[in-house]
Amino acid sequence: MDFYVGARMLRTLRMVINTLLLAQPVAIHTDRLAHYQSLVPAQVHQKYPHGTNHVERLNLTLRTHLKRLGRRTICFSKRTDVLVSCLAIYFWS
Repeated sequence: MDFYVGARMLRTLRMVINTLLLAQPVAIHTDRLAHYQSLVPAQVHQKYPHGTNHVERLNLTLRTHLKRLGRRTICFSKRTDVLVSCLAIYFWS
């Protein structure tokens, strides 16, 4: 499992999409963000306005497990390296 921390900018999305394309997927479901059209090959790209519900549900589960990801909690950390370390411990333990 791999993860990237960052905004939905072209550089971050490129890292995610390149990792996905190494697995030779049959389909990649995205929302209609314009950056995806230049990154994902048309034969595997499927756009849905609400096609990311499953992923968002997984994100919600992750946020409930890791309160550090919730901005209004006392254990919220602004440092990216601390966040990446906590996610690595969570995913790989």
